[in-house]
Amino acid sequence: QLRLVESGGGLVQPGGSLRLSCVASGLTLDYYVIAWFRQAPGKEREWVSCIRNRSGSTSYADSVKGRFTISRDNAKNTVYLQMNSLKPEDTADYYCAADPVNYCSGAASFYDYWGQGTQVTVSS
Repeated sequence: QLRLVESGGGLVQPGGSLRLSCVASGLTLDYYVIAWFRQAPGKEREWVSCIRNRSGSTSYADSVKGRFTISRDNAKNTVYLQMNSLKPEDTADYYCAADPVNYCSGAASFYDYWGQGTQVTVSS
């Protein structure tokens, strides 16, 4: 059974850091493109970043570029999202998503598999 599980969310002060993890079971992440999305209360789900399989090339939304870093550890079947210099506007539920087509899409509908999400709150 295919499953993605996010963790690492929490409460952090502005300027702080968090590292989110997305652990896969039932699939080998190296064969999938992995994306992170986020959804704030009352807002649509927003694409944050993605990492392609094989090449490992990455892409970021302008709102997080230079602050967030996506990476993967194939041995652990895990993708990470390192979030630095966090701002209150980064507050949201964060989701990882996977798809076997090696294309980095910003559309949530593109991805076949989703985790349950982890909550990130940036507040003083």
